[in-house]
Amino acid sequence: MTTYPNYPNPTYRTSRLTRSRTDRVLGGVCGGLAERYGWSAGTVRLVFLLSCLLPGPQFLLYLGLWLVIPQRR
Repeated sequence: MTTYPNYPNPTYRTSRLTRSRTDRVLGGVCGGLAERYGWSAGTVRLVFLLSCLLPGPQFLLYLGLWLVIPQRR
């Protein structure tokens, strides 16, 4: 497993769902979901991007989560 110095430990799990401050591309939603459930942030982002190819409100859901999920302090 490759480790990156600026990314949190992939096995690290938080007790609350918060947007990531360190592992973010846009709003930190995918990074926060990955940290909360112990997944890889790249995997969560890939699943989100692939889901955008399907019909549905995925991007609006992302924007909604960006507004609703608090940022980690």
